[in-house]
Amino acid sequence: MLTREEKRQRRHSDEFNKIFTFFLKSYRYKILDFSGVEVKTKMNINEDDGKVCFKKFDNGEYKGMNFMPTKHPNILKGVIVGKKSWGLHVKMWSEGISEGTFTKREILEQFKEYSIEIPEPFLIDFDNTILKKFRMKQ
Repeated sequence: MLTREEKRQRRHSDEFNKIFTFFLKSYRYKILDFSGVEVKTKMNINEDDGKVCFKKFDNGEYKGMNFMPTKHPNILKGVIVGKKSWGLHVKMWSEGISEGTFTKREILEQFKEYSIEIPEPFLIDFDNTILKKFRMKQ
């Protein structure tokens, strides 16, 4: 039987689900599929599902472990790589936009093409990073 805390952890807010779906779809459609870090997961049917394990990862519960056990190793790996890729890509895209190499619209079209909704906080972060890069160029 699960404790109250364990049951609470298994529930997911709409915002969490949007973020989880964003990272997973972005990874699967090869938009956010490189993070520069190896993500090791391991199949274990007795462990938590991908969403609960992603929360655990976000909370630092896997720090120092060689791999992350989960019922859904490919899903967990995809979401983590997507998350780590987002930060790296935002920096690269912002730099390219500030240099005139490409536009923000071109970047967002990649997501739109696959019906991937970027969560609002990520768009705000993207805009702020672009502005910061423009200011640094001046």
